[in-house]
Amino acid sequence: MDKLTEIMAWKRQEIASRVRHVPASELEALAPSAELRPSFHRAIDRMDGRLAVISEMKRRSPSAGAISETTSAVAQAERYARAHADAISVLTDEKFFGGTLDDLTAVTDRLDSEGLRVPCLRKDFMVHPIQVVEAVQAGASAILIIVRALTDDEITDLHDAAILADLDAIFEVHSEPEIERALRAGADIIGVNNRDLAAFKTDLALSEQLIPLIPRNVIAISESGIFTAADAARAKACGARAILVGEALMRAPDPAALIAEFHAV
Repeated sequence: MDKLTEIMAWKRQEIASRVRHVPASELEALAPSAELRPSFHRAIDRMDGRLAVISEMKRRSPSAGAISETTSAVAQAERYARAHADAISVLTDEKFFGGTLDDLTAVTDRLDSEGLRVPCLRKDFMVHPIQVVEAVQAGASAILIIVRALTDDEITDLHDAAILADLDAIFEVHSEPEIERALRAGADIIGVNNRDLAAFKTDLALSEQLIPLIPRNVIAISESGIFTAADAARAKACGARAILVGEALMRAPDPAALIAEFHAV
């Protein structure tokens, strides 16, 4: 069993007690509250041509192990927001990444109270529309859809739920056929994960291979394996309009300086 298969099997088990039918009317009723949140799509679609930075709150991962186990999600997200991160990704998987849905709620509450209009992504292994409901309730502006981990029907159900609830969706891919599946499902944001979620090996060359295949009207994000301005420059050179950075920022003594370096690329 590869790692992604293991994680997805656990996730389906974890949410089983919460799974229920989520009618379209319930999702539509959530849209007004979601509309009050800053738009994730607009935030990463920078008009000045600079690379957008999605800064991630991540305590640990199966590939890196412990990164920053005791870090406060709220404090880290506020650092990112005040450093002008374009968006913030909050891990809400506890077993493998040390995050919780409460982290996301606390982060969005703090950003709201401080008047910091930075959209947040619920970064988790999404399998059912009930997780979309939870994302809206926790203040998210976007969700993640991992194409490799889902059937076409599951992708459609999640994307339809996100649209009804007025959330954006990042379609995460790792191959050309997955790009094709994402586009067929109506993706307008595609993230190329440079980390193979089966073997957890990372190679920025994957973005260089796949991002040129993504239509220009779709926002392309390069995810994982970005630690330096030189890495960010490689991502931008192949057509990425945004980067998602977790480990490097979590370990950085001065996250604001690193975000500024990425923006300056």
